[in-house]
Amino acid sequence: MSEVVIRKAIQEDCGPMLELIRELAEYEKALHEVTLTLDEFIEDGFGKSPVWGAFVAELNNEIVGISLYYDRFSTWKGRRLYLEDLVVTEKMRGKQIGKLLFDATLEYGKSNQYSGMVFQVLNWNEPAINFYKKYSPKFDNEWLNVSIELKD
Repeated sequence: MSEVVIRKAIQEDCGPMLELIRELAEYEKALHEVTLTLDEFIEDGFGKSPVWGAFVAELNNEIVGISLYYDRFSTWKGRRLYLEDLVVTEKMRGKQIGKLLFDATLEYGKSNQYSGMVFQVLNWNEPAINFYKKYSPKFDNEWLNVSIELKD
């Protein structure tokens, strides 16, 4: 196998990244929830006021994984890095690509003086939970996820 390259995402990566996001949504049985268009995704990541950043894992000029993050602020802890999605395409899972992406994201947070990194994992996603447990995370059983849709 060729070597996997981890690098910052560029605008041209948005199409393949959105496909990986859809693959994740399908795995989570929520593909119908993905309403983001490619144009919106590009604008939100590379437009006048970008709100997200990402690392991609590339193998043989193909994006096989992503780690997408953004800034979060805690009144108790200060700047936090929020990991929105860590996705490796199904055929490439188990090859340490997720670890490479996760480690690159952690290093980004450390080198940019974030106070920590937070993320969510579905309670039934045992492979992901077991992956994250290797990093000694603090799982929170007190807070409920809440969202309000602002677009129809």
